[in-house]
Amino acid sequence: MLFTFSVETAARNTFVNIDHLATEALQKSGITDGIIAVYTPHTTAGITINENADPDVTRDLVYGMEKTFDNKKEYQHAEGNSDSHMKSSLVGAGETLIVHDGEIIYGTWQSLYFAEFDGPRVRNVYFKVIEG
Repeated sequence: MLFTFSVETAARNTFVNIDHLATEALQKSGITDGIIAVYTPHTTAGITINENADPDVTRDLVYGMEKTFDNKKEYQHAEGNSDSHMKSSLVGAGETLIVHDGEIIYGTWQSLYFAEFDGPRVRNVYFKVIEG
């Protein structure tokens, strides 16, 4: 089963918690054991799992990525967002979640995030739920 959701982002370099979308896809699917493949088809965005207990973690991720991949004038990409493409490649376009006994398995502090590197935008996120 495939579920598509829109995520609206407010700015560049933000992380949006999308646990609720994964839970919604799982509930709509009705499965109790399997996997959920999460994917975004955008070259300046990503999907990642990281800490949700302290908001400073995502702030530090943004800070570190901005310092590591600042938008240099030497870049030749005409749209002026080469840094966004680099961040997207670093983070990746998807994650895989394990479902067991009707619950998504996360670590104690983990959450699923949509990473926006070139917003604000309205983006798509796909959840492929596979029973097994």
